[in-house]
Amino acid sequence: MNQDTLLSVEDKVISNALKIRFYPIAVASAFGTRLMDAAGVSYLDLSAGWAVAGIGYGHPRIANQLKQQYETLSFTSQLTIPEKNMVGLAQKLIEITPGSFEKKVWFGHSGSDANDCVFKLLPLARNRSRMVSFMGSYHGQTMGSLSLSGHPAQAKFIGSGNVLKVPYPNPYRPPFGETTALTSQVIQYIENEVFRTVCPPEDTAGLIVEGIQSDGGLVVPPDDFLPELQKLCHRYQISLIFDEVKIGMGRTGKWFSFDHFDLTPDAVVLGKSLGAGLPISAVVARKELLDTGNGVHMFTASGNPICSIAAWENIAILEEERLIENAAENGAFFLQVLGELQQKYEWIGDVRGRGLAIGVELVENRSTKAPAAEKTAAVCYRCFELGLIVFYVGIHSNVIEITPPLTISKQEIDLAVSILDQAFKDLESNSIDMEKVKQYAGW
Repeated sequence: MNQDTLLSVEDKVISNALKIRFYPIAVASAFGTRLMDAAGVSYLDLSAGWAVAGIGYGHPRIANQLKQQYETLSFTSQLTIPEKNMVGLAQKLIEITPGSFEKKVWFGHSGSDANDCVFKLLPLARNRSRMVSFMGSYHGQTMGSLSLSGHPAQAKFIGSGNVLKVPYPNPYRPPFGETTALTSQVIQYIENEVFRTVCPPEDTAGLIVEGIQSDGGLVVPPDDFLPELQKLCHRYQISLIFDEVKIGMGRTGKWFSFDHFDLTPDAVVLGKSLGAGLPISAVVARKELLDTGNGVHMFTASGNPICSIAAWENIAILEEERLIENAAENGAFFLQVLGELQQKYEWIGDVRGRGLAIGVELVENRSTKAPAAEKTAAVCYRCFELGLIVFYVGIHSNVIEITPPLTISKQEIDLAVSILDQAFKDLESNSIDMEKVKQYAGW
């Protein structure tokens, strides 16, 4: 089946509820940082499949482990008959997350069901009904996780009324106007307004935060924000949860975003790249937060031996191939060359990130910062035509998201930036076919 036929059939048989499309592509194979479409065209991938392929595509060590595991034990429901892979993986996750307190691990299939675990179990464990999250956050698509989310993608649905959403400290678009005290503004708003009116702290079980707000636009908060947020939670004995689904597992240049500040969350939520392409998620948390009762949040295939061995081997690869260090070094290089590109084009309002979690925000005018959503879609589409896979995110759909495999090299980064440069030149000369772009809505 050729690519056009495949896309046509796919359009007829696959639900639109399952689609975010930026351009016409169907992938046939992938290895390392490269995708190959059904027509045999190779693309450099800066998305890693929404940050899932952290160690790259088709790693031979994962392939070997999966074959051996399937031949030995293809499945057991760990709910009732456990085996060693899930237990060993849990021990490793407890080892790499901070905290001298007693911890346990819960396993699921996706970031959504893992954040649903937090949504269900924390109020039960703490005997406090309320939760706090942030505007712009994206925690998942199940009812519990979308209730925690503050992203436009979930705005059509009415979530649970026990979650209160507060502004995230976006330095490029500060929620309370331009300021030199963004962190204190947000912290004081939570403490002096939210806690004193609609969300009493004694009724609040937990606060969930992304160390970098990913689908909200790769927003990096001020360096003092997360430490101050932890202090706030400690003052009121509120559990602090970090959603590391998209930016964890080494992407920021450390295991987790909070490791940059020596913080100790009460719970850490993992997914996406944890399984090296296989569906597995986890919550690593204080024992008392997860031991709320038997069978209160469980799925038949949770922690299955295939996905568990993939995640365990994935962690070993990250350590032994020094991919976390590569993310730090090459992420800094990527930010540098993107900063140089920013000087060439007025549409690039902001370049930000940490490690290989990078956002490039496009605006119509740097003075007004009016979001340039159509131009962002056009640049991503043109990059596709030139052999580069990039997506866009953000509550205004105007942030190019750069989350490549952690294996990306400086040479590949140079190639990526040269293609981005050409896409901006083509936008400048009005040589991008906007009618083609308009066929793909993205977010």
